[in-house]
Amino acid sequence: MDSYPAPALALVETMHEAASQEPARAIAFQGAPGANSHRAVNEWDPHALPLPCFSFAAAIEAVKEGRASCAMIPIENSQAGRVADIHFLLPESGLSIVGEHFLPIHHALMALGTQGPFTGAFSHPHALTQSRHYLREKGIVPLSHADTAGAAAHVAELGEPQLAAIAPKLAADLYGLEIVEENVEDAADNTTRFVVLAREALDPAMLAGQETMTTFVFEVKNIPAALYKALGGFATNGVNMTKLESYQKGASFAATMFYADIVGAPGDPAVDRAMEELAFHCKGVRMFGTYPMARQRG
Repeated sequence: MDSYPAPALALVETMHEAASQEPARAIAFQGAPGANSHRAVNEWDPHALPLPCFSFAAAIEAVKEGRASCAMIPIENSQAGRVADIHFLLPESGLSIVGEHFLPIHHALMALGTQGPFTGAFSHPHALTQSRHYLREKGIVPLSHADTAGAAAHVAELGEPQLAAIAPKLAADLYGLEIVEENVEDAADNTTRFVVLAREALDPAMLAGQETMTTFVFEVKNIPAALYKALGGFATNGVNMTKLESYQKGASFAATMFYADIVGAPGDPAVDRAMEELAFHCKGVRMFGTYPMARQRG
């Protein structure tokens, strides 16, 4: 189980046992019980059996090994940007994106009691960054932890009343902490986008009549204006590209990969023409899946 705090480990073991009985209902997520990813699983499928995993790689492995039907993975946050590592893990996973979910993020300050004063607050670095103005105003030192709910379990395990955690309200219920203050995030519209990963991709033809998203990665040829030419087909064919991010492949700094989301699906003539033009200017294109759009773009 890696290194969950003791209060979380007991819950993890119980949830793993339940998931092992019905893996078809299990959805893997990274973090301790009570994390935002746990909340996302509950919202996505209230009848699912959440399967906590210590790392993103472990959550992906649970799906590949058949211990979970899919994994709920955060891919980007409106305040902190893209989630580290996922762009590298996804191409290597062999899994496909079959859905997306947008989760409003609300952080709460929690501790053994509500009196204070509190000298420090544990949480995931993203949550600390998203609450930095609040922490500065209260004079609370931010203390990094592997994940938000794990931080709450850690505070419960330490038993020191001057220490707090920033985590979802669900974590306070699970680990016997009290809510000191709700909504301590600096931005009221703080939102995380999750993707759902499964072993089998959805057939785009089965999504006919629905608003869809398609995700893929590509590597352009190492020649002048290659990216400009590769993307030109999306403009000329009226295909909306809602996301384009670059990342380095390997240590040579000569191979740049691009991660992209577009509105639409293969089989749509405009999408097919745009993808054909993209492929002409690329060393390779890899599709990650077409899936129902959870929120309108634009």
